[in-house]
Amino acid sequence: MGYRLILFFAVLMMACQPSDKEEEKPQIVTTTGMIADAVKNIVGETAEVEALMGPGVDPHLYKATQGDLQRLTEADIIFYNGLHLEGKMGEILEKLSRQKPVIAVAAEIDTSLLFRVPQFNNNYDPHIWFDVSLWSTAVRHITISMIKQQPLNKELYLANEAIYQSRLDSLNVFVKNEMASIPPRQRVLITAHDAFGYFGKAYDIEVKGLQGISTISEYGLRDVSDLVDFIIERKIKAVFVETSVSEKAINAVVQGCKQSGFDVQIGGNLYSDAMGKAGTPEGTYIGMVKANVSTIVNALK
Repeated sequence: MGYRLILFFAVLMMACQPSDKEEEKPQIVTTTGMIADAVKNIVGETAEVEALMGPGVDPHLYKATQGDLQRLTEADIIFYNGLHLEGKMGEILEKLSRQKPVIAVAAEIDTSLLFRVPQFNNNYDPHIWFDVSLWSTAVRHITISMIKQQPLNKELYLANEAIYQSRLDSLNVFVKNEMASIPPRQRVLITAHDAFGYFGKAYDIEVKGLQGISTISEYGLRDVSDLVDFIIERKIKAVFVETSVSEKAINAVVQGCKQSGFDVQIGGNLYSDAMGKAGTPEGTYIGMVKANVSTIVNALK
């Protein structure tokens, strides 16, 4: 009788234990931190999410390591930006798309809302996250894609998206109000590379970049000289460094201004192609955008 009782409890314990199948969560790998943050907000605890590119990483120049290739190979789902942001990873992502879902978050954005850039092989500007409304469309595409892959979680994903989209709507209003507080003539954003085009259009600020859309492009003495002339003519108070781009380019501009008798300040560090460190406010998309806006307003107002 004792043996049967022990056996009964053993079977009961085994029944209560989740099977390996039940414990398995989809492994989602993203290229950038911004995408990983969006995916996490949608899937919650239903999947494991990791980004290949951490703080300070430039996706234009990024080359996948052997470890990255393993993570991508083992992933169940891959999300990437698209629009040639991950230029050096394009071939890898294309090959993997024959084996598993490989999803470009920019795929469903109306191309009439995108900028085509002649200097970027006439491709579209990939920096869509700088217009919060465009990023909201990317988030919608993430949700729809996840529902397709995990239909049993549909209601959860839709509920999570509704919450996150509400936060994005509030963020969009915040950015518009803050940027409007800068006097129009002083509303000029100068950075190392031309990543803020969508930001400029959405929030009514003139944008100048020393390099082109991609940091792969080179800048020359003429580019520096032209930007120095522009800064002096417009009496620009500050220019900005990007956390994922070398300071060398902007420092050349600052020195050029000083040699011409004009003192332009470094207004601070902006998060352009990568977010801040994990566990900090800037390590989230919303926190990153707010930090950028605060830096810009404080320097130019």
